[in-house]
Amino acid sequence: MDVYSFAARDRFLDRNADLARMEDWWSGREANALALYGRRRVGKSWLLRRFADGKPAVVLVADRRAQAPQLDRFAAQLEPLLGVRPALDSVASLFEALYTLAEREKALAVIDEFPYLLPAGESDRDEVLTAIQAVMEERDVSRLKLVLCGSYIGQMERLLTGPLRGRLTGLLVDPLDFGQAAVYFDADTSAADRVERYAVAGGMSLYLDELGSRGPLRRRVCSRVLDPRGPLFNDPREVLEEELRSPGVYYSLLEELSTGKKSLADLATALGRRTPDLQGYLKALRGMQIVDRHAPVTAREDVRSHRWSLSDGFMRFWFRFVFPYQEDLKTGLEPGVLYREEIDPRLADHVSPTFEALCRQWVLRTGAATRVGVWWGNALGEHRRTKSRMSEEVDVVGLARSAVSVVGECKWTQEPMALKVLEDLHTYKIPAMREAKIRFAKDGPRTVLFSRSGFRDDLIQAAERRGEVILISVERLVGDLLARGG
Repeated sequence: MDVYSFAARDRFLDRNADLARMEDWWSGREANALALYGRRRVGKSWLLRRFADGKPAVVLVADRRAQAPQLDRFAAQLEPLLGVRPALDSVASLFEALYTLAEREKALAVIDEFPYLLPAGESDRDEVLTAIQAVMEERDVSRLKLVLCGSYIGQMERLLTGPLRGRLTGLLVDPLDFGQAAVYFDADTSAADRVERYAVAGGMSLYLDELGSRGPLRRRVCSRVLDPRGPLFNDPREVLEEELRSPGVYYSLLEELSTGKKSLADLATALGRRTPDLQGYLKALRGMQIVDRHAPVTAREDVRSHRWSLSDGFMRFWFRFVFPYQEDLKTGLEPGVLYREEIDPRLADHVSPTFEALCRQWVLRTGAATRVGVWWGNALGEHRRTKSRMSEEVDVVGLARSAVSVVGECKWTQEPMALKVLEDLHTYKIPAMREAKIRFAKDGPRTVLFSRSGFRDDLIQAAERRGEVILISVERLVGDLLARGG
């Protein structure tokens, strides 16, 4: 069998941990097929081809065409490898042919976008999967290493629990975290610019490749995202329409979430729909790992005060700054004008949630807490009675042994952080948490403040007097996260 060659091997970046896991599966005695899945644009196809590079391998790519012409195309692709054109009249027969490839020597077979080969109906799909399972049961003597890949996460996860249960090992390919994304940035990129670019591009390889380097972010966004001829101008729409039927409601939900976290009631009010009507849409988006559901980090699992957020940075950016203006951009609105008038004044607001998430990562990686999240709840009763403060929110709350050990605030602004941030935290927010019967560590909590633009002198002096207050600049945050692989 021919050795597979990946022409773009030298352009492949990172994914070392995923590659190592796949190489361990390849070299080990594990008979299970590998079910590799993750969101579109996360880099699965390149990862598969980089893994196949240098191995006796065949890569088959399914698509949305009818099953018969696809199987005929695969038969033509397998004919020179088998020495005879296989008669592929079903998906199970394709598996039989692939297992035949490795009767004498070890070989790798990859079926990319495998779910496209399956029927839409659940009972019909299970019938096909049961037939595939029968082939797998009979072919244990084959030395084939088989990878099934797919982009719809919920659908691939159902494969692991359906008729192929026990025959598949799952491997979820996550978006790149901040540390992994560093390979896409120029070496001299400042700490603040790294955070900003990561907030705009998110963790998807394609978007990082387009926006991570090669000039100022403004210029890259104008040419690659806002220009109707740019490669990313319509990309999120195309990604969603690959997976969703009747995407109109989904678009409205995502546009609403692009400006920040919202409760289900907030979303229902904004879209003029009943809350039960939206739950199915949010469940589908959550299954695609596009939206997340959040609760206060101190809350029980069954708490009902959830908030929803758009989890991907580029999707948030696109639905906030591109989607509403696409028709204007197509009919003459200059990308530079849109950036100056709409994006530039609000970019800090867009970056802020990503910065806060990186600050929570920093706390988790220091070992000061075993769980880190956000807390929100009622303000102190005395303030609610006078309506001077109705609610409180803390950006960073770390728990150790279920007790609050770290609290923190994050500011992504052009101005140095003021003393008032520390005073509000200790005067209003921590007391509100205590009034809510939240348990604190006996020797805590430690306070950590994170700022893009440094700290005012009075805050620095107050931190020195208190001792338990730590001030973290964006330069230190980024340096520590990169040093720890975060």
